[in-house]
Amino acid sequence: MKHMSKYIFSFCFMLSLFLVQAQETQATKKATITNKTETEPAKAPKKATTAEVKKDSIPVKTDRYGVRFGVDLYKLTRGFYDKDYKGIEIVGDYRLSKKYYLAAEIGTEDKTTDDDRLNSTAKGSYIKAGFDYNLYQNWLDMENIISVGMRYGFSTFSQQLNTYKIYNANPYWGEVPPVVSGEKFSGLSASWLEVNAAVKAKVFNNIFIGFGVQLKTLISNKKPDNFDNLYIPGFNRTYNGNFGIGFNYTVSYFIPIYKKKVIIPVEIKK
Repeated sequence: MKHMSKYIFSFCFMLSLFLVQAQETQATKKATITNKTETEPAKAPKKATTAEVKKDSIPVKTDRYGVRFGVDLYKLTRGFYDKDYKGIEIVGDYRLSKKYYLAAEIGTEDKTTDDDRLNSTAKGSYIKAGFDYNLYQNWLDMENIISVGMRYGFSTFSQQLNTYKIYNANPYWGEVPPVVSGEKFSGLSASWLEVNAAVKAKVFNNIFIGFGVQLKTLISNKKPDNFDNLYIPGFNRTYNGNFGIGFNYTVSYFIPIYKKKVIIPVEIKK
């Protein structure tokens, strides 16, 4: 009985040691797993698929730069209904910057003026050169123009005195019939400054229709003997001495040469 109790005590002691050892081993494993979980780096988020990524589809805005050539339809068609006029004017401009354009006009005119006292014909050519400033802010790909500008004009021409009337202080016997002259004066010239306002609208691809008005003042005017220049090619008819007006109706074609990216200013907030 004494030996049996000894064996039972030994067995219980060994079992208790085994249980304690098992508990310590399990606790160590749990601590190790917990430590690994805390120190393990976070996994990277799953990358979005191509279908999920939405790319910016807004294209870069560009401005086209080039030259524009056209013709003044008013001068070209006026000869069909006015037997005293023949003329043509070629217009052109080059886009120098976003707002500024170099501009020029060149043409010829043959105009007969029938005044109260005389009838004369002016024939010659002219050239005008200057700039335009576009006041219009276009949207998207629009290329319309509302401009103001200035030109310097120069004309070389000749005058022919066709007929004239002698002033009759006593018209009791009626007016004196016109005197046929035919005298011609060559080598005449005139120069002037003009301010113009114009509108050009894009109606088709690269095709523009425009309308412009000019106010002019003479700088120099070489006159023939015995009568005045009633009409100067490029300047039009003279009114009140040095003042003149004009207008045109044009159709032109734009030839693009290069494009320039539009830089949109970014406001920096304080």
